[in-house]
Amino acid sequence: MKRILLATALAITTFTAPASATDLMDMTDSERDVFRAEVRAYLMENPEVLLEAINVLEQRQAAEEAVNDSTLLQNNAEEIFNDGVSYVGGNPDGDVTIVEFSDYRCPYCKRAHPEVAQLLEKDGNIKFIYKEFPILGPDSLTAAQFAVAVLLQDGPEKYRAVNNALMEMRGEPSDAALTHIADGFGLDGTALLDKMKSDEVMQVIKANRALGQRLKISGTPTFIIGDQLIRGYIPQDNMQAIVDEARKE
Repeated sequence: MKRILLATALAITTFTAPASATDLMDMTDSERDVFRAEVRAYLMENPEVLLEAINVLEQRQAAEEAVNDSTLLQNNAEEIFNDGVSYVGGNPDGDVTIVEFSDYRCPYCKRAHPEVAQLLEKDGNIKFIYKEFPILGPDSLTAAQFAVAVLLQDGPEKYRAVNNALMEMRGEPSDAALTHIADGFGLDGTALLDKMKSDEVMQVIKANRALGQRLKISGTPTFIIGDQLIRGYIPQDNMQAIVDEARKE
């Protein structure tokens, strides 16, 4: 904020006004110095003007971003909501859809994970789509590959169980650790370790990454709720409020 204030003040105090009835463009250097000094003095006496200007600017930028995000969602709707691969949970016939782009190594994703689950249980009328979006290094990719392998090989119910386990994992997703998770849910760990290296699994992850690029997603978690693209963690109560608002539209 200080940087913005400084930049705004500098812009105003170095401003040369366009030609007008007062012919400011024809000012001499000394007249411009006087004009700038007067502007600076006014701003120093009335700093709230800068805050008001910045608030208006931020509101305009937020409105522009919302319009841009809405266009991005419309242009990529099929890949977002109907890719035929991503996990679908909650209420598949819900009147509001939440899409989450997530990474198992992301601390804010881990924080959001139980809150999203609580929201789905509490509301009961939300369709939930989960996009594997590993962007935090090799361990992120390994965990995502394993999860996608489970989804493709063993179905959505087992996937959700493994998804929860991977979110709770604190160590590295080694072959031994992943096999231990698989064994805990009665899955074939060896087969899954082979499956996770397949082109089919990598194609799912590549498609999610490409979609994320088109949507200008650079961090996790990122949520789509209704027609809003929300970058970053939001508390459960805020998420419920956005769901409620989307439900009214």
